[in-house]
Amino acid sequence: MTTATTLDFDATSRYLEGEYRLHYHEAGEGEAFVLLHGSGPGVSGWSNFRGNFPVFASRFRTVILDMPGFGLSERPAFDRAYPRVAADAVARLLDALGIERAHLLGNSMGGYVALEFALAYPDRVNRLVGMGPGGLAVNVLGPDPSEGARRLGEFMMAPSKEGMERWVDTMVSNKAVVDDALIEERFANAQVPGALESAIAIFTSLGQHPEPVPLWARLKGVKAPTLITWGRDDRMLPVEGGLMGFRQLPNAELHIFSKCGHWAQVERKDEFERLVIEFLTRG
Repeated sequence: MTTATTLDFDATSRYLEGEYRLHYHEAGEGEAFVLLHGSGPGVSGWSNFRGNFPVFASRFRTVILDMPGFGLSERPAFDRAYPRVAADAVARLLDALGIERAHLLGNSMGGYVALEFALAYPDRVNRLVGMGPGGLAVNVLGPDPSEGARRLGEFMMAPSKEGMERWVDTMVSNKAVVDDALIEERFANAQVPGALESAIAIFTSLGQHPEPVPLWARLKGVKAPTLITWGRDDRMLPVEGGLMGFRQLPNAELHIFSKCGHWAQVERKDEFERLVIEFLTRG
């Protein structure tokens, strides 16, 4: 097994073949911990969590999945809303890796997927962490769509480096954590053939295959202990929008980071990692 001191992209990169190819990274030993990234053109598991990977892999058998249609994972046909498709992909990956139960952490769309997985496969989840999770938030005070969602839509309709900068700006409170290299990387990844089309198809699936009952109204069925974290200054999924959904979870805690946007794993890296590890290892 690759150790936390030698983590890099190639050393931890793995593929799962099958109906469609899934790409993931794996390192570490112990209880299984699966990290699920957010959405948008050019996003991948590595881009979302590479900074946190060594820390988590030093404590857990850590798996970072490129969810279907993102990164190096292939895009299947979406006969259901994307979070349902991706939740089944998580189950397929766990089966292939011989993992019966795992902790899950989901950011934004990944949080939506993690919650759908917990509802569909309740016996396979130990503990659950949502970081500004999608599907939980219902905007009751802020504008809908949010500023971040509007800028994401603008970029998808007319991709440009300037559009990427405007979108990423809504992800953070502290602009110092965003540099030119990050923008260049995200923009280059969004220009990979098929990346933009895949992102559009993923968001379109939510409207083409709407759930009869929204996720936030089904959250009472989530049995796993759950930690919800949010940035107070999140402009993608405003924190107040998550309060109603959070209240529906039967066994949940909420932690709000001040001076933090949608990327708590970047802006409040050390505090975020300590909080998550404490929650997952609590007796």
